[in-house]
Amino acid sequence: MSDAQRPERTAAPLSAEALGLAPGRGRMANRKLLVVGAGTRPSPEPDPPIGNGRAIALLCAREGAAVACADVDAAAARETLAQIEKDGGRGAVVVGDVADADSCERIVAEAAQALGGLDGLVLNVGIAAGARLAGTSPADWDRAFAVNLRAHFLVTRAALPRLGPGASIVFISSVASLQPGTRSPSYDSSKAGLAGLMRHVALEASRAGVRANVLLPGLIDTPLGRVATRGRPGRARTPVPLARQGTGWEIAYAALFLLSGESSYVTGQSLVVDGGLTGVGAV
Repeated sequence: MSDAQRPERTAAPLSAEALGLAPGRGRMANRKLLVVGAGTRPSPEPDPPIGNGRAIALLCAREGAAVACADVDAAAARETLAQIEKDGGRGAVVVGDVADADSCERIVAEAAQALGGLDGLVLNVGIAAGARLAGTSPADWDRAFAVNLRAHFLVTRAALPRLGPGASIVFISSVASLQPGTRSPSYDSSKAGLAGLMRHVALEASRAGVRANVLLPGLIDTPLGRVATRGRPGRARTPVPLARQGTGWEIAYAALFLLSGESSYVTGQSLVVDGGLTGVGAV
């Protein structure tokens, strides 16, 4: 079918949830949550979109959780907490670089101390290092895996003994783990590795009544996503079946489901949030 023959795609209006405007419903009442990567990348735009990590932290706080906002960027983490407190929520700031093994343990310990325990964990960190095989050095590869996969192992290892029955762990991966497209083999491979880690964690954690799942966002309109689009303009023209990019809030609601009691019988699973891109294909 030629482009001229393809039916025009129409995006549905964004819901209050997709815009981050829906009120809280108490879905995370009295929960204590650590979000690693809770800041949003600084953007020069006058009205930048929200990042996935900040949206998850804000939404869970709106739903009643106390949230420890962890990030390598102290200012970004403080801004997330400021927005939480402005909305009447509570939380704490934890600063650390997950590329450093000792920092992973410290982040968990400080979050648990600040909140009085933990019963939820979101790992929303990831970097791309190098471009294509020829442009990716061994140092690029190791740096990406240190942040995108090793850190998830280390933080989870530190957190699991502190989590009790009903707790939930959510790993944030990417549809780049399912199909190539970023031109960064270190990113695609490390994100794919999260599925294997998640399945092991789900098995081991089940003995303590703790669940673990992985969330795979597609094309999402975030500050980092816009940086990627500037580097690869064709990204914005990807024919997503739902005719638009997603929002950070839509990723946050998927994470909220996996963290809350609504998914109490869901573990060891991968949830794709991509507007149909990988399930339906290009249209």
